Amino acid sequence: YFKKFQYCGYAPHVRSCKPNTDGISSLENLLASIIQRVFVWVVSAITCFGNIFVICMRPYIRSENKLHAISIMSLCCADCLMGIYLFVIGAFDLKYRGEYNKHAQLWMDSIHCQLVGSLAILSTEVSVLLLTYLTLEKYICIVYPFRCLKPRKRRTISILVLIWIIGFAVAFIPLSNKEFFRNYYGTNGVCFPLHSEQSESSASQIYSVVIFLGVNLAAFIIIVFSYGSMFYSVHQTAITATEIRNHIKKEMTLAKRFFFIVFTDALCWIPIFILKLLSLLQVEIPGTITSWVVIFILPINSALNPLLYTLTTRPFKEMIHQVWYNYRQRRSKRDKGSQKTYGPSFIWVEMWPMHENTPKLSKPVLCTDSSDASVTTQSTRLNSYT
Repeated sequence: YFKKFQYCGYAPHVRSCKPNTDGISSLENLLASIIQRVFVWVVSAITCFGNIFVICMRPYIRSENKLHAISIMSLCCADCLMGIYLFVIGAFDLKYRGEYNKHAQLWMDSIHCQLVGSLAILSTEVSVLLLTYLTLEKYICIVYPFRCLKPRKRRTISILVLIWIIGFAVAFIPLSNKEFFRNYYGTNGVCFPLHSEQSESSASQIYSVVIFLGVNLAAFIIIVFSYGSMFYSVHQTAITATEIRNHIKKEMTLAKRFFFIVFTDALCWIPIFILKLLSLLQVEIPGTITSWVVIFILPINSALNPLLYTLTTRPFKEMIHQVWYNYRQRRSKRDKGSQKTYGPSFIWVEMWPMHENTPKLSKPVLCTDSSDASVTTQSTRLNSYT
């Protein structure tokens, strides 16, 4: 009989050892629940396939704003790492199936566990920072339309590189000093450093709190505030506009997109924030909750980001419609000589208008007041965003 499940790993040949599970692993399996053993593969497949699909399809969307496409592809790469992390956990669960107790301590101390845990934190932090960066770009362009400058390629790439450097630093700093952080990633079978219990190392506990309740909580607050301000700004613009019906429809479309983005962020991060606060208050948290958070809740953003940022956007839908139209045209046997196949010809301005390709207006618009100009500009940006 031990105080913690992990200590049973030091007695692999004992016939009966208690406790026989920590809620995440059992004496027989790395993942104690059969539901977790099944869904770790399902969530991994959905996450990897969705993000790889977006990475492959994004270059075919003829968007004027190529820099934003690069940012989205970078986000998909970060989210794909979460799918790889879950795939590796599932693979080692299969490897140790039925005899995990013999390998538990070696697995949690191994370099494989350390690297897999680092991969999960790298994916999480880069994804959070990229979402914050993309949100702030939209915020500036919608709330302050006349201050929105055309982004430069060098600046965008520099920011993306900086975000990845910060992500690597956050993920691999705990591996640089074993005496200070000890076994930062090896506190449980899934190698994720949530540290819902009081860690043996106070440094590990403090570092985990700084990451989850410092960086990630601040990013979540920025995202919620920015989308709230964007929706309020568009709402105020729609009130002063003349075509009320059209603006209300566009406003509702934008509101739905904002709601789902904020809702998925909240669904992912609020449970983690609550767990960290409870651990600081020294409340005992069952390991089962931690395993459900890591396998089901944490990958929510990684799995849904392709859907929210690419698959449900208007340019992607138009590209699919154009491809389907071309397919039907090729299959049609009528008027073979006159029918031609055309590529996608739509134009999508996602954040910044391109001054070189300014669309011609059918009627001249006279703006006698700065507020009228704001209405015109924000209406154009609203059309582009939805």
